[in-house]
Amino acid sequence: MARVKVSKRPTRDEFVLEEIGNQLTEAKRESSEILLTVWGWEEPVRGQIVEMDSRTGKVHVQRSEETVKVPFMDIMRVDYPRD
Repeated sequence: MARVKVSKRPTRDEFVLEEIGNQLTEAKRESSEILLTVWGWEEPVRGQIVEMDSRTGKVHVQRSEETVKVPFMDIMRVDYPRD
């Protein structure tokens, strides 16, 4: 059976992961709108963090009517929308 080679998620060191975690925590605390660049996703995720589930490792982002569950380890960067 042939297997499709999927590019591996880039590895980040603990300092980068800690910084992303800190940015997410701050954005949740301040109810800020954020823009997440997610590995393997074509579109960035924009919205407000409503939950950070340590059990599943997912960050729940509310955008308009839907909640998107983003795996923490796939978040490459956290930005704040400029508009």
